[in-house]
Amino acid sequence: MDRADFVHLVRLSEHASADDSARYRRSVAAFAALGYLWVLGCLGLAVGLIAWVLLPVREERFTFTRGWLLLFAGGLLWATLRALWVRFDEPEGVELQRDDAPALFEALDRIRSKIKGPPVHHVYLDDEFNASIRQVPRFGLFGGAVNSLNIGLPLLMMLDRRRLLSVLTHEYGHLRGNHGKLSAWIYRTRLSWLKLDASLQRDEGVMALVSQAFFRWYFPRFAARTFALARQDEYEADRISGRLLGTSVAAAALTEIAIKGNWYANEFWPWHWARAEREPLPPGPFAALRKRVRTPPADDFARQALREAMRRVSDLEDTHPVLRDRLEALKQKAVLPEWSARPALELLADRKKWIEYFDNRWCRAHAADWKQHHAHRARIRERIDVLAARGERNTPDEMVEWADSERRLNPSAPVRMRYENALQIAPEHPGALRGLAQMLPASDRAARLVVLERLHGSGAASRWWAAKSAVASLEDPDAGPHDELALKLWRGRLKEAEEAEARAWEEITATPFFSQISRHDLNDYELGELRADLVRCLPASRAWLVRKNLREFPWRRAYVVFIELPGLDDEDRWHMCRQLEQTLTLPGATLVLWVGHSPTLEDIEREAFGVVWTRSA
Repeated sequence: MDRADFVHLVRLSEHASADDSARYRRSVAAFAALGYLWVLGCLGLAVGLIAWVLLPVREERFTFTRGWLLLFAGGLLWATLRALWVRFDEPEGVELQRDDAPALFEALDRIRSKIKGPPVHHVYLDDEFNASIRQVPRFGLFGGAVNSLNIGLPLLMMLDRRRLLSVLTHEYGHLRGNHGKLSAWIYRTRLSWLKLDASLQRDEGVMALVSQAFFRWYFPRFAARTFALARQDEYEADRISGRLLGTSVAAAALTEIAIKGNWYANEFWPWHWARAEREPLPPGPFAALRKRVRTPPADDFARQALREAMRRVSDLEDTHPVLRDRLEALKQKAVLPEWSARPALELLADRKKWIEYFDNRWCRAHAADWKQHHAHRARIRERIDVLAARGERNTPDEMVEWADSERRLNPSAPVRMRYENALQIAPEHPGALRGLAQMLPASDRAARLVVLERLHGSGAASRWWAAKSAVASLEDPDAGPHDELALKLWRGRLKEAEEAEARAWEEITATPFFSQISRHDLNDYELGELRADLVRCLPASRAWLVRKNLREFPWRRAYVVFIELPGLDDEDRWHMCRQLEQTLTLPGATLVLWVGHSPTLEDIEREAFGVVWTRSA
């Protein structure tokens, strides 16, 4: 199924749900049952053929045809039994016992009592800024469900008790909902089919190919038909949370998570990894996080993070609705919340023990990566020292490199003068104009727009970034009064630039992936930055890099990264690649693909000019 057909089916399901919810749910249940009927039908066919072949063996001669049918039936039986006994990975984290967090377990008991839902069988503590609940079949595709709740230590540090309980109530709400067990059963079935599909893709037998053909047809349609139900279940879980703890508490929790999640990813972790410049051995991040969260995010950062969250639109990549839609469903406004003052970490009996545990585990896991990052930052410092020694003799390119390098080590470094010096020599230097625009304060909108106007006129390669930055500045209510004419002008420019960018992106993503490529053109500094990013991507083991030569922008640098991600299923690999496209430090548009069926490892090793990074032991 192609993307357009999937979107069409999702929209049909959404309309069907809105028109007649009960009928829609019956149709979803029937289509979900079709997958089980396929598995049971294959099982029945296999057993029937084996019985038909073996029962008359004493009276009739065993023929070649019967032998072939027996092999066929045996293969079908094996493939079906594997489907019935699909295995699920154990949840990440450390399982908590009631003695480890008596207050937490008492709170979960109260939530269960009020919701009148099934028990939570296992509670795990992990190191993610998240909470999630998972319900998997006890015996393969069938049998009673096992409910496991994961709670992240950073979440306990950053939310107060009531807001954390609101989050846990939302997660618990997935186990019940107003429509009984249908949503939970569909959730388990989606998880089962995903796992089964990944398992079958690794098989190469005849029966596996037959099953793969069915599931290639069935699973995308199942995912599309159940998408509306899965999204409705998110809203239902929010409503349950709002009823138990109040809609204002639920909304404040959602908003605080959105803002602090942005801070955690974009402020805390870059700050922590920056410590590698002066600390050769990795320090524990969670002890440091506990201290830093005592100071709430700066007002400017919080407002910007909230605006970014509210601009997002719900899409078909995730059944979770965006913050704007969730707040509207709760009938709450998007406002900066009062920050949590007393963290829910007190729900743990021995807080110090768990912080030390996860700190030690993190340090062990990242010892080699930290060492590489320490060496990388030392190289940047050495390069800065070389450029600083040359002073005014640097070329404009070197002045921009000098400023960019200092900002790599310290994003708030006062390097505006370096960009201005470069522009005195080369007034239209794109890198210097971009750097200067980033250094100007958001409140100085007029000066920023002047610089962005110059950048937009410096060449087609910079127009998209200039227009995007100008529109963001003009839409920022804190940057100055509304200017409709300027906003209209820059939105028009942004639309034109986005159309060109879309054509360029089509070239980058076009198959075959190895057309229009050449060996990468990164210098040592740029390659070091890429490797430092890959070090922090824990699932990655190897990476290849090629340059994509674009017809739309022949001078534009664009890249394809092929990355090996062992231990992840295809859905997790897809999400990881999309995340890396946003975070890898490369001087141009980047497509990230994982080593898999297309392209294969053999294709990559043959065409991609060699590995550029390998994780050390």
